[in-house]
Amino acid sequence: MSVPLYQAKAELFRTLGHPVRIRVLELLQDGPRPVRDLLAEIDVEASGLSQQLAVLRRAGLVTSTRDGSSVVYELSTPAVADLLAAGRRILGAVLTDREGLLVQLQAERQDR
Repeated sequence: MSVPLYQAKAELFRTLGHPVRIRVLELLQDGPRPVRDLLAEIDVEASGLSQQLAVLRRAGLVTSTRDGSSVVYELSTPAVADLLAAGRRILGAVLTDREGLLVQLQAERQDR
């Protein structure tokens, strides 16, 4: 028996419900990156990053390939970047009263 679509969507959003996972996905929007580069950008232990990457991989949001001794991750589909962009737009629309976060969102938009 297949899982109802609403349940699959809920699982996707649960997967996105961790700051390290969101940061990884944001970094991968610019293209494939080896784990060592992700570690340099994210304030987390290697074991913690490895756990979060495994969750993203199991969910099908990222793929990994081996390049010599390095493991390189990338978004599985451009739709993941579209989802992150939609999240930024939604936050911009609903958080207009939270000036500091809105300024951060606008600065991030200019960086892209």
